[in-house]
This record gives sequence, C-alpha cells and structure tokens, in this order.
Amino acid sequence: MAKKSKGLGSGKKLQKRRKSLRKKDKSFKVRLFNLKRKSDPLKGSPQAKGIVLEKFQKEAKQPNSAMRKCVKVQLIKNGKQVGAFVPGYNAIKMINEHDEVIIECIGGKQGRAKGDISGIRWQVIKVNDQSLNALVRGKIEKGRR
Repeated sequence: MAKKSKGLGSGKKLQKRRKSLRKKDKSFKVRLFNLKRKSDPLKGSPQAKGIVLEKFQKEAKQPNSAMRKCVKVQLIKNGKQVGAFVPGYNAIKMINEHDEVIIECIGGKQGRAKGDISGIRWQVIKVNDQSLNALVRGKIEKGRR
C-alpha cells in the first residue's frame, strides 16, 4: 500500500482516500445500508407475535450434551418462520401447536445465537398473552383460546 500524503495541500487527498477505503470495511457497510434491519425477521422491533407451527429439540454444542426445547414460530407481521428457544424446566409442556406466542431476542453478541444452541436467536416470553415464567412457576393457569 502506498504511503500517506504529508504535504500542506494533502488534506483533500487524505479525505478522498479515507472515503474510498471506508467502503471496504464490513461493519461500515452494514451500518450504511441498514443491512441488519433488512435481514432481521422482526424488522428492528424488540418483540413480535407469532403462531407455533411445531415443537422440536435441538442438541447443544460441545462440551454440553443436552436437548434444548424449541418451537418453530411463524410471525404474524410478515409470515417469516423462525426457531425460538423455550426457557424453563418443563416449559415446553405449556405450549401447544397453534398457540399464539410472543418472542424476543435471546441477547447473544451482535444478534447471533447465544450459548450452546446453534441457529436459535429468539426465545418465547409469553403464551396466549400470559407470561411463560408465571405458567412454569404455577402462579397462573393457561388460558383457554
């Protein structure tokens, strides 16, 4: 790579060079073209409503050997299908197919999967407008729909 200009009138050249090299930076492009929002199934919102299509289990990555309980959810706002983790002991029993759930981001680094569950970026927080946490603890009973 060529050396930087250092003369009195080199400001213009340095600016031009900075502008051209900035476009090669991946994080700058993602920010410039709003790629996160375009590729995000929730379209930038923190939570979204969806319908449960099926329940499934996903094997945890090494060195763990658990079967993580997950559900496939079809979002109401745009029809996209995402996999969502169901947190809590025996919480999967509180969710049936065709239930309405609210999902939110698990909170992994830069919107990616968290922990030992590969490919799962969302988690269930409510089932039929009732908190999943309260259902698991036995504070409330599941509502009829």
